[in-house]
Amino acid sequence: MTVRENDTMPVGPGVEAARAVYSSSGIGSRMGMGHRPSVLVVDLQYGFTDPSCRVGSNLDEVVDATARLLDAARSAALPIAFTVIGFHPSGRDGAVWIRKMPGLAELVEGTRWCEVDDRVRPADDEPVFTKRAASAFFGTPLLSYLVGAQADTVIVVGCVTSGCVRASVVDAVSYGLRPIVPFECVGDRAQEPHRWSIFDMDSKYADIEPLDDVLAALTLRGHAGGAAPAEAAIAPGVV
Repeated sequence: MTVRENDTMPVGPGVEAARAVYSSSGIGSRMGMGHRPSVLVVDLQYGFTDPSCRVGSNLDEVVDATARLLDAARSAALPIAFTVIGFHPSGRDGAVWIRKMPGLAELVEGTRWCEVDDRVRPADDEPVFTKRAASAFFGTPLLSYLVGAQADTVIVVGCVTSGCVRASVVDAVSYGLRPIVPFECVGDRAQEPHRWSIFDMDSKYADIEPLDDVLAALTLRGHAGGAAPAEAAIAPGVV
């Protein structure tokens, strides 16, 4: 089963028409996984995973799937980084974005809402970068971290699909990284923005893959200790 055959994608005549236009335009090929994958966990903080926060929602399935991915990534000694959104209590460091999304003002640095969910707790050697914009790359040392790790692929997980995940994916491919998104590992507050963002990313910026395929690719590589494994169990044309 490919990602296009399950209910992750939107369906209907409009979707089929979009696929046809993209296909005839040469849009929607596969990039495949490179030699040195890494993992980016975007904003799986309590402010988003706890529904009692104004901007939170129930992301239990996303968190559980991400925990599976992290177990495999750590066994393969992959570089892993996390981000959280956090603002000064004044909100002045996010004034324009908070004006558009006032609920973000609850994400004050030093509070529980800015802590990574304990179910996907970072290891001691896995950095957590605080950001004040949608992309994980904007205003953070993430790119330097990935360059230092010699990563050529970034497996992007977290929330929300239509916001910070998508923004991070667009920046990742813009920097010459191959974004891979296991679709079980990303989530949103509403299903339609989530599904259309999955479709859009898969068409233009990333390879959206089933988690099991990503885990199988990591297992087949036998990647450990930073050694460069053979190219792509997930390769162009496979999915």
